[in-house]
Amino acid sequence: MQIAEKTQNYNSKNPILNGRVLVLNQGYEPVSVCSPRKAIILSLLMKAEIIEVRNGMHIHTISSVFPYPSVIRLFSFVRRPSNYIEISRKNIMRRDNYQCQYCGKTKSDLTIDHVLPRSRGGKDTWENLVTACHSCNSKKGNRTPEEAGVKLLNKPKKPSHIHLLKQFANISEESWNKFLFV
Repeated sequence: MQIAEKTQNYNSKNPILNGRVLVLNQGYEPVSVCSPRKAIILSLLMKAEIIEVRNGMHIHTISSVFPYPSVIRLFSFVRRPSNYIEISRKNIMRRDNYQCQYCGKTKSDLTIDHVLPRSRGGKDTWENLVTACHSCNSKKGNRTPEEAGVKLLNKPKKPSHIHLLKQFANISEESWNKFLFV
């Protein structure tokens, strides 16, 4: 038990293992993002192949050296609903670029606001949920933006799967661009 905790702490503090790897489906469509450790494990288990590596970077174990993966491709096709994207706090904040949709500030005290309040029949949908700071959320209260005298910076809409991958990964790797249609 104690050894596992030390290993977990070591891995979580190791910046090399906390990187991001783009995961492609069998047909080269972007599916998700994973850690370099998971990418190497999938490669060793013959479930994926490494398509792109980061130049000059390697991951060392006691007995082996592996190229640092940047993009992997799964050998088997992973079926996922084409337009299903989970509505979650994290995904709404990613869609809104961690910015209050009323005042535009990027603070650490962001919340999720219902454009049409739940008490008035507002649902938990992509079109009704936005990121808001505490002060704007309090100012708006249990009213619509028009009633509260505030205006939305961007009309909320459902993001595409590719858009969320770009937001999640904070794309800085050139090797990902050709797979994410950038």
